[in-house]
Amino acid sequence: MAIIPNSGTGTGSITPDGSPVSFYLLMGANGEPEIISAVVPSGGSVLDLGAGVGRIAHPLIELGYEVVAVDESAEMLEHVRGARTVRSRIQDLDLGRRFDGVLLASQLVHTADDQDRRGLLETCARHVAPGGSVLIQWTPPERHGKAAVGQGRTTDGGLRLELAAQEEVAPGVVNATMRYSHEGRVWTQSFTSRMLTDERLAEALAEAGLRLDRFLTEDRAWLKAVPDA
Repeated sequence: MAIIPNSGTGTGSITPDGSPVSFYLLMGANGEPEIISAVVPSGGSVLDLGAGVGRIAHPLIELGYEVVAVDESAEMLEHVRGARTVRSRIQDLDLGRRFDGVLLASQLVHTADDQDRRGLLETCARHVAPGGSVLIQWTPPERHGKAAVGQGRTTDGGLRLELAAQEEVAPGVVNATMRYSHEGRVWTQSFTSRMLTDERLAEALAEAGLRLDRFLTEDRAWLKAVPDA
């Protein structure tokens, strides 16, 4: 299986995982704060894993949440305002405290490495409070790898996101490249994504001491997991 290393191109800084910092500074939240606030009690604490430049953290702070933002990239975290920031690999994180909500967005759960996935979910389980929620963004199997090259969307701010390339390199495993553009600037971000069936998702959650509580959106792109007490 020819898994490609995560990489990125374009103007400005590119983080080790291929994320273009200047692109993410242009990206606003896309409904995530509303999804989170419908689950996590008002004024509660949120651990934002893979927080980047604070795309989701900033609106949560405006809503009154206490946010701790975690990212491996110092270049990303230097743009976060109003939250405690922690530079760390998610898999290595142990803050010694628990949160009302733990957020794992950006389809990070689809890493091609099963051990990485387990590490991500174990960190979620280690930091969620009893009665708290782990909120995970994923791509349901009925949609994974089904987008056509050239398919995408344009934000209200004129930022274009589209699939530039995609190749299935093993059953359920795709190498993909996204292309982002805005006012003449262009970035790409390449990564490998492994499909998770509903059954495999449940197994991965259980291995980390979590269980699926429910899906939070009609398209099943967001789910709530809870400690499997």
